[in-house]
Amino acid sequence: MRLRVVALFAAFVACVWLANLLTERYGFVSVGFGLTATAGTYAAGLSFGIRDALHEVGGRRIVFAAIAVGAVLSSFISPSLALASGVAFALSETADLAVYEPLRRRRWVLAVIASNLVGAVADTGVFLHLAGFPVRDALAGQLVGKALMILPSIVIVRAVRSR
Repeated sequence: MRLRVVALFAAFVACVWLANLLTERYGFVSVGFGLTATAGTYAAGLSFGIRDALHEVGGRRIVFAAIAVGAVLSSFISPSLALASGVAFALSETADLAVYEPLRRRRWVLAVIASNLVGAVADTGVFLHLAGFPVRDALAGQLVGKALMILPSIVIVRAVRSR
């Protein structure tokens, strides 16, 4: 059990750090459909499923600790991205919990999908605004990129729940 918590904690922190590194280094990238998003969108989207899995095995305090560690490590890349990311992840985690927690025992697939969508919307709007990116230009691309990561999220949470 502790090994899973440590592994998921590290994976979540790595996703947060990677999302900020990619965004700092590459800025905006195409996500298809004529849309663009920050380069870290896929890593951020994947982090939502890892966050749900970490919540399953470690609880919400561990998740908030992982968000803080990810933000601190990201501050070495870009303090402004770290602040935007930390606030956005904390807000999206709060929104995610409001959806995921009541659904997870009865309909976990629905819980993962719904909470990831709610978390993506909350995260995206806040992150883009705080980081100084054009919200209107990037919102749709960010949401598409993060939505594409829902299937891997289901696989991750299912693997953790089945053990």
